[in-house]
Amino acid sequence: MFGGYIHLYRLQKHIARLKKTARFAHWRSVGSQAVQDIVRRVDLGYQKFFRKENKRPPKLRKRWKHKSFTLKQAGWSYAGGNVVSIGGIAYRFHHSRDIEGTIKTVTLKRMPTGRFFVFFSCEGPEPDIVRVKTGRTAGFDFGLQRFLTGNNPGEEIDAPQPYRAALKNLRRASRSFSLKQRGSNHWHQARLHLARTHARVANQRRAWHWELARQLCETYDAIYLEDLNLRGMQRLWGRKISDLGHGNFVRILPHVAKQTGTHLGFVDRYFPSSKLCSVCGYIHHELGLRDRQWTCPACGAEHDRDHNAAVNIHAEGASSAGVDGVRPAPPAAVV
Repeated sequence: MFGGYIHLYRLQKHIARLKKTARFAHWRSVGSQAVQDIVRRVDLGYQKFFRKENKRPPKLRKRWKHKSFTLKQAGWSYAGGNVVSIGGIAYRFHHSRDIEGTIKTVTLKRMPTGRFFVFFSCEGPEPDIVRVKTGRTAGFDFGLQRFLTGNNPGEEIDAPQPYRAALKNLRRASRSFSLKQRGSNHWHQARLHLARTHARVANQRRAWHWELARQLCETYDAIYLEDLNLRGMQRLWGRKISDLGHGNFVRILPHVAKQTGTHLGFVDRYFPSSKLCSVCGYIHHELGLRDRQWTCPACGAEHDRDHNAAVNIHAEGASSAGVDGVRPAPPAAVV
């Protein structure tokens, strides 16, 4: 109402007093830093809300709905190998990669399938990037019919759409889950089966995104994309946008580009890439979403909508890289 909220440190002091009461005694069963990290998440949610990055303030959740907790300096120990001690109990885990640098935080996350993942956040020196320049740059346009369309002829990438392929199995698993009595053993079994089916689809999509990002970054020295309004596209096309996973790919690509030394730039979303004639520069304001092929009224050039947009994105990115019109890639996030 007044544009304010309880400050982080004031809320942490209040939480420390509540832990001493009988009503919230269960908070003492986990490390103190885990509770403080939840307060930090709430504070971050309110900051994003007041900065208008999120449309709604953070919601209060039941404690059994929380899927992860984070520990900083205390509450855990790790001596190497595949064993980590959390809360005085040793847990063995599958060692997927070497842990390099100084461990700053440890996060334990429970997946809907019942599996647990442990994440180590490490601080270390930046690795030296040795890259053989290919001399190639490209601009790509996102689409529904084709996942990516490049500015060069023949650069068309189709997505596998794993959700569409698994839709029959998902419907069967969802129907079986809805028919079970809530809380029964069969209900829990059906819930896990449905969660595993969804996880398999998500893993297939994510693996393809990583493979495609690596392939593009090793092929091109610079890549230019359009900064799309993915939430608006989600409202318009729903399931198809979720199946293609443009948003997840855009989060993965900066991470791979940073590792490979590839320059990544995003053209402003209001740049008329589809309506701009790549031959003469005429802007066709009457062009609609259903128009896949169009002819320029000024010069008569015939265009494929997606290919023409990719040519314009590449031209805008190559001519304005790092200055007006093109912004650098967002901070790389490990997905």
